[in-house]
Amino acid sequence: MTGTGGGTAYASGPLLLGVRHHGPGSARAVRTALDAARPAAVLIEGPPEADALIPLAADPGLRPPVALLAHAVDEPGRSAFWPFAGFSPEWVALRWALEQGVPARFIDLPATHTLAWQKEADESGHGDDGDDGDEGDDAGESGPASDPGSGHGDQVRVDPLAVLAEAAGYDDPERWWEDVVEHRGPGARDPFAPFAAVAEAMAALRERYGAGGHPRDLVREAHMRLRLRDARKEFGDAVAVVCGAWHVPALRERTTVTADRALLKGLPRTRTDLTWVPWTHRRLARSGGYGAGIDSPGWYGHLFHAPDRPVERWLTKVARLLREEDRIVSSAHVIESVRLAETLAALRGRPLPGLGETTDAVRAVLCEGSDVPLELVHDRLVVGDVLGEVPESAPAVPLQRDLARQQRSLRLKPEALERELELDLRGDTDAGRSRLLHRLRLLGVGWGEPARSRGSTGTFRETWRLRWEPELSVRVAEAGVWGTTVHAAARAKAEADATAARALADVTALAEQCLPAGLPDALPVVMRALADRAALDTDVGHLAQALPALVRSLRYGDVRGTDTGALAEVAAGLAERVFVGLPPACVALDTDAAEEMRGHVDAVHTAVGLLTESLTGVSTGAADGGAAEPTGGGDGAGATATAGAVGEGMGAAAAGGGLRGRWRAVLRVLALRDTAPGVIRGRAVRLLLDDGVLAPEEAARLMGLALSPGTPPAAAAAWVEGFAGGGGGLLLVHDERLLALLDTWLTGVPADAFTDVLPLLRRTFAAYEPGVRRTLGELVRRGPGGRPGGDTAQGATLPGFAAEPDTGRADAVLPVLRLLLGLDTRLDTVPAPAPAPPPGATREATHGTAPDSTHADSLTGVGT
Repeated sequence: MTGTGGGTAYASGPLLLGVRHHGPGSARAVRTALDAARPAAVLIEGPPEADALIPLAADPGLRPPVALLAHAVDEPGRSAFWPFAGFSPEWVALRWALEQGVPARFIDLPATHTLAWQKEADESGHGDDGDDGDEGDDAGESGPASDPGSGHGDQVRVDPLAVLAEAAGYDDPERWWEDVVEHRGPGARDPFAPFAAVAEAMAALRERYGAGGHPRDLVREAHMRLRLRDARKEFGDAVAVVCGAWHVPALRERTTVTADRALLKGLPRTRTDLTWVPWTHRRLARSGGYGAGIDSPGWYGHLFHAPDRPVERWLTKVARLLREEDRIVSSAHVIESVRLAETLAALRGRPLPGLGETTDAVRAVLCEGSDVPLELVHDRLVVGDVLGEVPESAPAVPLQRDLARQQRSLRLKPEALERELELDLRGDTDAGRSRLLHRLRLLGVGWGEPARSRGSTGTFRETWRLRWEPELSVRVAEAGVWGTTVHAAARAKAEADATAARALADVTALAEQCLPAGLPDALPVVMRALADRAALDTDVGHLAQALPALVRSLRYGDVRGTDTGALAEVAAGLAERVFVGLPPACVALDTDAAEEMRGHVDAVHTAVGLLTESLTGVSTGAADGGAAEPTGGGDGAGATATAGAVGEGMGAAAAGGGLRGRWRAVLRVLALRDTAPGVIRGRAVRLLLDDGVLAPEEAARLMGLALSPGTPPAAAAAWVEGFAGGGGGLLLVHDERLLALLDTWLTGVPADAFTDVLPLLRRTFAAYEPGVRRTLGELVRRGPGGRPGGDTAQGATLPGFAAEPDTGRADAVLPVLRLLLGLDTRLDTVPAPAPAPPPGATREATHGTAPDSTHADSLTGVGT
């Protein structure tokens, strides 16, 4: 049955309501027209396969913005969305039909053809420009006439909005549409007049510019006409059609059924599934990808839901937001903003203030001319972070249902606004959240991204940045092929990836993911693949690159209770292969390869320290059997030590030092091998010195050899870069001998070679802290001995530096350090430190000529 206006509405056949998708003015006009026409059926632009999902729109749990998601059964990653906001005309028509008990149906091209067509275009390499945008076009994601939104072939798809706005004397299509439609009052006498005017304008544009230029438009419109004919046979002319305004003239065309069916003949097909998924205002604001192409969904939602005085209500929202951000905004500010917006609208000849006028008023009055708070207003209100909701009764793949169950159990609700989540892995709930997020990342569902923890560096704490995006629903559907639960799917995906991985680093990265994801069942498969790849890979660089990730994974065994025994065995075997292959691999390298290999040396050094702790459960120094004693005596003793004697000492340390001892032996080989690049030799010396197994005197001797006049300046500069880079500034500050050697070498570099070594030196010293660079400059200016000009008077020292280390003061710190390192459980069990020497006492008088080995062992544990 039709209402009072039914006869007028259907005088020329079915009621065709051409709309702008996601337009609040169009949505209000559609509701008014439907109330007046009272159609017997409502046809809506959308995929017909979704007809079974229409009743869910009446469920209070389905809250827009939402979208119809269609995905191919065989390829869940191939999908398309049809979004609906609360102010979308299609959503208003859908809800009106459900409230009135009137049948509602979708009439656009079926998704089975849309997705198959998309696949053919991708495989042929001739996909449509902005193919996802076309999918949005199918759904009505573009403007009333922005259905034809992109170019195709040699034909041009015009923007009807821009053409009509230009004809009306407007330079902005959005402003023209707001003035003509969005600001049109609801009390108009004829509810069908605006639709008739829009249809007439679209007919003129199609007559001038053609049907739109995209072949799919003609096919879609042919299918719409066939569906409309079917509805007229069932309900007569009392049928209302809600579609993009561009299609209205095509639906009025007099065509034959045979002609329309001929256009649809031979279309490709694919099996599809459809469901409702949450959508966001932020996604509606994107013109590319799955976006709807509207700039201000938050503003449109406000216009649609505001019962009256929309400008005043909007500026009140803005004031509330700014107050929440601790900005001073009074009622007087709001009143002045309203007055300014109305004045600007009058000056610009607009019936009501639009978004442009209110934005200008907010900038001038509430933001005091600053664009910084205005960006906040645009992000939070003009666009907005609204996330729709979908009821549990909506169809979903089993994986999606399991994910929803875990989200409820762990109290981890998806949100459109990005937020940080701090997790304490010692608690069951946070540990479960961590496992879920890691498993989803392994499945390619990037709901959360790990971030750096601000308050703690312990392994028991994790920080995540969470943000739910609509396309993650596609990722979940795509991951459904691996299993029906998140745990089962993640395990199957990890095992498949381990089997298919070619690079060793990929398998180690996968192992690193499996542990925090709580997938011990997948580890045996990953470990077998890792052992196979490691056995076949002869590239030491690949092995060195894989070891750190593997060793980092071991730390999760403590907090998460994961058995990492198999992982530790593989890591130890991988480390041994690195030890054997690294020295030969460091021969005959060019500059870039040497720099890359230095990075591998640093990474392996750190990894060996972590691996040693994981395998022994004690501190690094204890695992190595204590650090070797530095060479005793004065500078002469270190200067007279031969390289062979030092090598023998290193061999003894390696024999009794376990894994770290063998690594130090490798570093000793690299430090003494003349055929290795200077940057690697220098780095090896520095690492040995930092570990306390190389005496400062020996380090100075090796530096003197590297910087001798017989060494080419470029090679010497590379050695300096390896030795002094990465925090070497403090070492040079505290060891005047090394600084003097470097200063002497640098001043002796020939002028023609200086320009070659300058970039290396600048790169090295530019990485130091400003305070370190200033101190080094002051030390060089003062010269040897600490006095300007190099005056080495007896007893002269640099300001802030003693002539000899004050071991008495160092002893006072040792008990606290041992307690922090877990070497002693009680502070009072540590022997009292020796009393500080009296003023003027010499180092020899209190502690002898060599440092105490016990002190050296303790400090070695700190250094490593």
